[in-house]
Amino acid sequence: MKQHEADHIQMSVPAKPEYVGVVRLTVSGIANRAGFSYDDIEDMKIAVAEACTNVVTHAYEDSGTMNISYFLYDNRLEIVVADKGQSFDVTEVRGHLGPLDVSRPVADLKEGGLGLFLISTLMDKVELSNESGIVLVMTKFLHGDEVEQDVDGFSETQPEQ
Repeated sequence: MKQHEADHIQMSVPAKPEYVGVVRLTVSGIANRAGFSYDDIEDMKIAVAEACTNVVTHAYEDSGTMNISYFLYDNRLEIVVADKGQSFDVTEVRGHLGPLDVSRPVADLKEGGLGLFLISTLMDKVELSNESGIVLVMTKFLHGDEVEQDVDGFSETQPEQ
C-alpha cells in the first residue's frame, strides 16, 4: 500500500539577506493555500526567516546557496532549509535527523542557537541534522478540527428566547 505523497515545492536561492523575504513570501503563499490560520502563517514566516538568516550568517564564508523545500500534506506543512548548496534527498536525510533539544541551556545550542530556540517555540516539530551541511526540518500541523470543537462549545450556550 502506497503512502500518500505530499505536494513538493523546491527552491534554491542565493544565501544573501535580500532573498530571505522571497522565502518568507513563498511560505506565506503555500500556507495560505493550505488553509492555515493567520497566526500559524505568521509563525511560519518568522521561523523560516530565522532559519534562512542562520544560513546567510553562518553557512558560507563567501557565497553559497540555500535550498528550501516545502512538503504539503493533508494535515501539515514541512519546511526544509538546507545549506552547503547540496541538493538532498529528504528521505535519505531523515535517517540522520534528530529532535532539537530545547531543554539544554540556550548557550549550549549551536551557532544561531537563540534563533533555533525561537524556531522551536513557533513550530510544532523541529528536527536538525548537521551531516554534510545543516538540514533543518520544521513542521506545522494544520489544526482544522479545533474550529469545529469551539463552535460546538459555543452552540451549547445559546441565549434563551
